[in-house]
Amino acid sequence: MIKIANPIYDVVFKYLMSDNKIAKLMLSTIIGKEVVTLQFRDTEKRTDLDKSIKYHRLDFSAEIMDNNNKKQIVIIELQKIRLPADILRFRRYLGEQYMSKENTYTGTNEKGDPETKAMPIISIYFLGYKLYKTKAPVIKINKEIIDIATNEKIEEANEFTESLTHDSIIISIPYLKERRRNDIEKLLAIFDQSDKEANDNQVINLNEDDFPEKYRDVVRRLVKANSEPEIRRKMDMEDDLIDEIRNKDLAIKRRDDEIAEHYKKHLETAKLLKQLKVDIETIIEKTGLSYDEIERV
Repeated sequence: MIKIANPIYDVVFKYLMSDNKIAKLMLSTIIGKEVVTLQFRDTEKRTDLDKSIKYHRLDFSAEIMDNNNKKQIVIIELQKIRLPADILRFRRYLGEQYMSKENTYTGTNEKGDPETKAMPIISIYFLGYKLYKTKAPVIKINKEIIDIATNEKIEEANEFTESLTHDSIIISIPYLKERRRNDIEKLLAIFDQSDKEANDNQVINLNEDDFPEKYRDVVRRLVKANSEPEIRRKMDMEDDLIDEIRNKDLAIKRRDDEIAEHYKKHLETAKLLKQLKVDIETIIEKTGLSYDEIERV
């Protein structure tokens, strides 16, 4: 057994993906297409609260081989979320990607003239929590071009569909537990939190022999990260921030529960008062007594 730094931590994840060879290997395996060239783009973003580490993003511009064995320039966006987050925030960030002029390149049109083109986007989500209504550790969402009249699939992609739709891969880390059915799951075993060292979330124990030889460099990179004092120091900081976030979330939940309980009591009181009014009106109708007379009784 060997010890690796837990890649669910931002600092470890970034350290792992900063190695170009390893990043190409991981992204090629995850998206199922060969990454020919890869360039890291330092566009790291976090949540609206700068101190929060609920959300971590890394962007790469890449040249990949598409399904027709042609080279294609794309943006690969990795988003890692340790705690449940706001889906609308991801939509906003994705919108920023579509709008960014940085996500364009100079190509040629059908006449061979230079033309600014939009890079297709591939989104990869690493989720530190379980998805609702599915236990699949890795979900792939592929766009398909279908002739709606014949229901036939159009194999040749075009610029319009490539620019305005995108593929996504969603990785639910909790469901990676003991899943080793294909290359992707074997590679992503480095994220399996069930193999964490007792009383130390920062370290994962694994058997290097369980990994195919082509993935050994990934494991060794994480072994090296585990021995770096600066990385461990930053992991400690992340733990402190995560605890702070959880404490704040707990305080908010308690406050919301108190408000809900107060509102419930208010509704019960209002219901009783309404019923009392109905009872009094019934008595008046049957007896002819006034409110004052009923009150004296």
